[in-house]
Amino acid sequence: MKNKPLAVALPLLFPALAHAMGLRAFVALPVDKGGSVARLQIERNLDDDSNLAVANLALGISAKQAILLGLPYRLSPAGTGRVGDLGLLYRHIVWQNDFANGTRRIGLLGGVVVPGDSGRNPALQAGLVSTWYRNRHEWDIDLLYRAGLGQRPDSGRYDLSWQYRLSPANYPDWGVTAEWNSVLELGGRWTQGAQTIHQVTLGLQWIHPRWVLEGGIVRDINGPDETHLLLSTRMHF
Repeated sequence: MKNKPLAVALPLLFPALAHAMGLRAFVALPVDKGGSVARLQIERNLDDDSNLAVANLALGISAKQAILLGLPYRLSPAGTGRVGDLGLLYRHIVWQNDFANGTRRIGLLGGVVVPGDSGRNPALQAGLVSTWYRNRHEWDIDLLYRAGLGQRPDSGRYDLSWQYRLSPANYPDWGVTAEWNSVLELGGRWTQGAQTIHQVTLGLQWIHPRWVLEGGIVRDINGPDETHLLLSTRMHF
């Protein structure tokens, strides 16, 4: 990387700069103290002709602590129960190692799931997230377990995401620039009493210094054998 120490210093000079991250999860993204990130994602299921919107918000408490929120809303088909469950997570970075051309960090996750209506039960959730970034490569891994309360079944998920910076090959000597990233992900979704559904995701990100436009295609490896399309945008404040 050209002028590597400067590339590492840029996030310190411009704390609200956008970063790469996986398409399927919202727990790995770094958030500076007092900063925030808002994301709106639309997911279309091509097999059952349904559409889902997910609003995410990340709030930076400190350099190592953040609050993460997510709320899904079914756009179609119409009917009752369109508001999903509010997920609330606290993330604490317990280990971080920054170096000239990258970083490594590990964080713990804990929080609750608040039902969107009185007909569903809440859940407690806990997990971990890890990021490894070096030169043009970034790996994000997260595991999350939800312990259902009352009649709610337990559930869990995992996501493994690899982002590769296609352009620019080298950062400029000064200032910031937009970049393009390819995204390849492997994920799994599990609910008590049912098999784990494994999925693969291919995507592309356009990262502007303060906002991101990204999209991808999600394909089930097993189970329902469904195909989903993702399109999202996020703003960094």
